[in-house]
Amino acid sequence: VQLVESGGGLVQAGASLRLSCAASGSTFSINAMGWYRQAPGKQRDLVATITSRGGSTNYADSVKGRFTISRDNAKNTMYLQMNSLKPEDTAVYYCHAYPPHSWGQGTQVTVSS
Repeated sequence: VQLVESGGGLVQAGASLRLSCAASGSTFSINAMGWYRQAPGKQRDLVATITSRGGSTNYADSVKGRFTISRDNAKNTMYLQMNSLKPEDTAVYYCHAYPPHSWGQGTQVTVSS
């Protein structure tokens, strides 16, 4: 499975961004997908996950109510709508799929105060 993220950028606090993750290859094997983020000098943390068929979602407490994860199975694409962005949301955002464990190359999100 190959994953390619897009949609990152530099925005001001309070703005919105939508990240996309396009999957290709053996996408039929994917059960769950998610977004993770890694800020400089910190570990990679879970942001949100979504299951393949049921659409069940899970969010980190820090993004609940502001971020929305979704997926379009017909397009093999997952999204992360990010609203009310804060400077602490600044990180490289990675797309993940399982199985098999697959990662995208990451997209930078920078939120200025």
